[in-house]
Amino acid sequence: MDDPLRAVSRESGFFTRAHAREAGYDDRAVAREHRSGRWLRIRRGYYVFPDVWHAASAEERHLVRCRAVLDSLGDVVALSHVSACLAWGIDVWGVPLDRVHVTRLDGGPGRVEGDVVHHEGFVADDEVTEAGGVRVLTAPRCVLEAGSAATAEAALVLLNSALHRGECTIADIGNQFDLMARWPRMRHLHVPVRMATDQAESVGESRGLWLFWVEHLPAPVLQHEVYAGARLVGRTDWAWPRHHGLGEFDGRVKYGRLLRPDQEPGEVVFREKRREDELREVTGAWMVRLVWADLDQPAPTAARLRRLMSAAS
Repeated sequence: MDDPLRAVSRESGFFTRAHAREAGYDDRAVAREHRSGRWLRIRRGYYVFPDVWHAASAEERHLVRCRAVLDSLGDVVALSHVSACLAWGIDVWGVPLDRVHVTRLDGGPGRVEGDVVHHEGFVADDEVTEAGGVRVLTAPRCVLEAGSAATAEAALVLLNSALHRGECTIADIGNQFDLMARWPRMRHLHVPVRMATDQAESVGESRGLWLFWVEHLPAPVLQHEVYAGARLVGRTDWAWPRHHGLGEFDGRVKYGRLLRPDQEPGEVVFREKRREDELREVTGAWMVRLVWADLDQPAPTAARLRRLMSAAS
């Protein structure tokens, strides 16, 4: 017979002390399970199973904690900032996930309370909605709020992901920014808002765009398609047609996305190599692959690209 607490956990990501009592655990038994490590407490009165918790990503864990916070606080709050971004399915990079962010809907004061940051501020009725089965503020507001507390690079990642996933439009971002431009910590978002695009498909592509801008490199064409006659040879993340260059972000997760159930990773790497060779042959262009380490070292990476561009001129 299935453990009833496992069933509850599969539904919501956690179970509560009340659920445990319904399953026959008194307070002493709950304490014993927690002390033994068979249950993990993620906040007062809320528990998870260690095997499930340790297998989850940081983003998945944060969302479980978000659900627990909403369950605890009720309808007086909605997820906002980075917590709402995750509920919307927006890619988050460079933003701490140590606390759940909510905005008060009842006029309550802003404060930090344990693992929760309570934000205060005017919230219109049409700014409260639902995403991922939980109560959230709208995507344009949340990406700007989250970006305001992060670096400009991290903000561009948030904005581009929201746009690429269709959770909002460039016009939505612009209109929301106009409303919030005088809010605290918004000034550094002017550049990311102007740069925002729905064509960047990953964190790495957005970080690459930021690197090119900061290092004064030419802005690339995104999702550049290369044809041999009428046949599509491939599409590259970035392209600099005037400089005869093509570029790709090569994060490890990329090959995971390309991998079919019956394929080995080596097959995908070989196929990607053949694709790259054909792109070069068809275009006569140089091609660069940037990895996470390249994005973390903007100056050397920019120098490498300048050498390639100069040699092709």
